[in-house]
Amino acid sequence: MSAAPDIALPEQTAAERVRSVLARAVSLSLTTDRQTDDLIGMHSVDVNGRVTLHPQADSPLRAQVAAAPHGSLAALLEFTDIAPTALRERVRARVTISGRLAPAEPQEGDALRLDLARVTLRTAAGTQDVGLDEFALAEPDPLAVEEAAMLTHLADAHEDMVADLVVLAGSRLPHGVLRVMPLAVDRHGITLRCEYREGHCDLRLLFPATARDAAEAGEQVRRLLTAPRCGHHRHPAAG
Repeated sequence: MSAAPDIALPEQTAAERVRSVLARAVSLSLTTDRQTDDLIGMHSVDVNGRVTLHPQADSPLRAQVAAAPHGSLAALLEFTDIAPTALRERVRARVTISGRLAPAEPQEGDALRLDLARVTLRTAAGTQDVGLDEFALAEPDPLAVEEAAMLTHLADAHEDMVADLVVLAGSRLPHGVLRVMPLAVDRHGITLRCEYREGHCDLRLLFPATARDAAEAGEQVRRLLTAPRCGHHRHPAAG
């Protein structure tokens, strides 16, 4: 099932989307020329987007970096952005970051820094490279870290509100919707996943004003319901 976009709405830039994925990520997949490992709770990202790994003291990764030519090891980091609600096709985006791992500054202990070479974002809309300068200058969406709690609360405690939001689409939404679940929320608006017997489409509702935090996002949802406007957009998606 597909639908052509009808109007352009404010969206996160690709760089902001990547920074948002990294801001809420608790795990990543690390690939070197020797192995692939899933690292949980072993990385950090600073305000400039620098990724630092914090492997265990006895991790073979440290030895690999130390033994690598010129003291740096080619590495590929993959982050998977998964919707926190139980809907179809929960993967919303994949971020791939390649570069070289090298020892961090002495004051950072035994941490390993990643010197970036390439940043790539892959979504249902396609794949695009993100410039390194753009990546460094971008900021995560202000709702990125709180998004999971917001969406699960909406799905678990406010099914009636979700149903009312769908009504805002009017005749633009195809008939036959079996279930609607919150898919994503950012400072610009909320996106709902509308599931059909075969396939789905995503309905994006634009907030009347930009939200700076979770409290303001909740207020914008209420404003949508009390003062409906035509700020919606259907994204094509395959079921």
